[in-house]
Amino acid sequence: MPKLAKPLTDIQARTAKGGMKPKGFSERLKDEPTDKPYTLPDGGGLHLLVNPDGGKYWRMQFRFGGKSRLLAFGKYPGVSLSAARDLRQQAQTRIKAGIDPAQVRRIEKNQRATNSANTFEAVAREWHANKIESWQERTAKNVLHRLEKDVFPSIGRHPIADIKAPTVLDVLRQIENRGASDMAKRQLQVCGQIFNYAVISGKADINPIPNLRGALKSTARGHHAAITPDELPEFIRAFEEIEGRMFVPTSVMFRIMMMTFVRTSELTETPWSEIDLENESWVIDWHRMKMGKKKLNPRKVNHHVFLPRQGWTLLRKLHAKTGNNKYLFPNQRNPEQHATNFGILAALKRMGYSGKMTGHGFRSLAMGVIKERLEYRHEVVDRQLSHASGDVYGEAYDRALFLEERKVMMQQYADYLENVAK
Repeated sequence: MPKLAKPLTDIQARTAKGGMKPKGFSERLKDEPTDKPYTLPDGGGLHLLVNPDGGKYWRMQFRFGGKSRLLAFGKYPGVSLSAARDLRQQAQTRIKAGIDPAQVRRIEKNQRATNSANTFEAVAREWHANKIESWQERTAKNVLHRLEKDVFPSIGRHPIADIKAPTVLDVLRQIENRGASDMAKRQLQVCGQIFNYAVISGKADINPIPNLRGALKSTARGHHAAITPDELPEFIRAFEEIEGRMFVPTSVMFRIMMMTFVRTSELTETPWSEIDLENESWVIDWHRMKMGKKKLNPRKVNHHVFLPRQGWTLLRKLHAKTGNNKYLFPNQRNPEQHATNFGILAALKRMGYSGKMTGHGFRSLAMGVIKERLEYRHEVVDRQLSHASGDVYGEAYDRALFLEERKVMMQQYADYLENVAK
C-alpha cells in the first residue's frame, strides 16, 4: 500500500530554502545541499516546488483521461497553504465530474486576456466605427467627443464584461452633478447601445443599462420655447417696434421665418438658385431637408415652401441687397458663407422674448394658429412642416394630395399674421 504524504505545515513551507533540500520533516535531520529544484508534498497531488533561487510555487499532479497532467496554483506566500488546498479541492471536484481542470484554467486564462483587450473604450470605438456610415459627420464627431470627455476617463480602461450598473451610474451622476441632466440621459442611451453591441459581439454577457431606468434625476420634458396663438398680436407689435433699427436681411429673415415656419437651417442656408422670382416658386432640394440628410434611407422628396405674396415682396426687396451673392442671407464677415440664426435670436432678445420664443418656436406657433384659428386638418399642417410620418410619402403622393391645399393655407396664414396685430 503506497505511503500517504504527510501534510505540510505553514512553518515548513515558510522555512524551505532554495539549494537546501530537507532530508525529512524531523527537525533532528539535517538539510542536504542541492542545485536542483525539489518538492515538498502535501497530499492529493499538491506539492510545493522549491527552486534553487528560493522561489516557491504550488503545483498539483493529477491524471485525466489516462494521462498525467500538472496544474499551477501560483507562488508562495502570495498563495497561502490554505488557499492552495482550496484550489486542490476545486480541481478534484472537477476531475470527479469528468472535467479537465487544466483545460478549465486555459479557458479562464484566455478569457482574462480577452477581457483585458475588450475594454469599454476599445468596444465603444469599435461600435462607433460600425455606426459611422449611418450618421452625419457632425453626429459622429459629437458622439465620440462626449464619450472621450464624460465616459472614457472613468471606465474606458475597464474590461467591458466586468462593468456593472453601479459603476455606470456613478459616471452618469458625475455628469448630472455639473448640471447636465439631459447630457447624462443621452450618455445613458449611448452606453446602452455600446453594451448591446458588446453582448451581440460576444464581448460581454449582459447589458447593465436597463437596470438604471429611473435612476437618474427626473427633469421636465423640454420643448423649444414658443408663444401661444393668444400671445401672437403682442409679439408682432414688439417686433414692429424694433424692425426699423434692423438690417434689411435680418428683418426679411425674421418675417419669412414667421410666415413660412421652415426650419432655421433651411432658411439661413437657402441659395438664390432655389428661388424663382419670376414664377414665384421656392422648392427646397431634398438634400437640404432634415429627413433628406439621413445617410440611411433618406427621404428624397423636395419641399414646397409656398411663399405667400407678402413673402415674394420681401424677397424682391432682399434681392436688391444680396442678389449678387450665393445665399439669400450671406454672412457679414464672409459673404461666400451663409448667415446663422443669430440675427433672429438677437431680435427676440431685444423684443424681450429671450427664453420665451426660439427660431424653432415659429413652427409650433404656426401649428397652433393654423389648426385652431384657420381650422386646417392636422395632416396638411404636418406635411407643410415636413415632419416625418408613419407613411412613406412619394413625390407623386405629395404632389397629388397636398400641394394646392397647402398653397392656399400658407396665403391664409400670412394674411392672418398681417391682420392679427391691428
